[in-house]
Amino acid sequence: MASRKTKKKEGGGLRAQRASSNVFSNFEQTQIQEFKEAFTLMDQNRDGFIDKEDLKDTYASLGKTNIKDEELDAMLKEASGPINFTMFLNMFGAKLTGTDAEETILNAFKMLDPDGKGSINKDYIKRLLMSQADKMTAEEVDQMFQFATIDAAGNLDYKALSYVLTHGEEKEE
Repeated sequence: MASRKTKKKEGGGLRAQRASSNVFSNFEQTQIQEFKEAFTLMDQNRDGFIDKEDLKDTYASLGKTNIKDEELDAMLKEASGPINFTMFLNMFGAKLTGTDAEETILNAFKMLDPDGKGSINKDYIKRLLMSQADKMTAEEVDQMFQFATIDAAGNLDYKALSYVLTHGEEKEE
């Protein structure tokens, strides 16, 4: 799993380390160039990162000068670290594909696992998915189960499934 870490750079500020990521493969080259242009427009101080002041300046350049600090902080908190270009692409990739963060999916499954076992009975989850909110068909649930680890007792490993849903492949053990 890609990790996001920060290191002290000379001068005392934080800088993002590169995360092993295939985010660039999710976009066409022309899209990446357009995102780079947008990033450059937003990175008002040209330090390679988008911070609160950059957001404030970007809004001001668009004529909105009454943006609240809380709104800016909420925007910055959507990132899991400093917003360099790779993080910017990751954020837009997640928004464009409509994929929830792994933690969000895990928390949803945990609500159905009061004992914290890390698994949920597959028949129970199938009934829920077919009868609640945006109801899934039996075929859609079975398709999801193809990517899930299910033990001999019929319990679905939701931690592994959450990983597959957000990363596209099961992690190597």
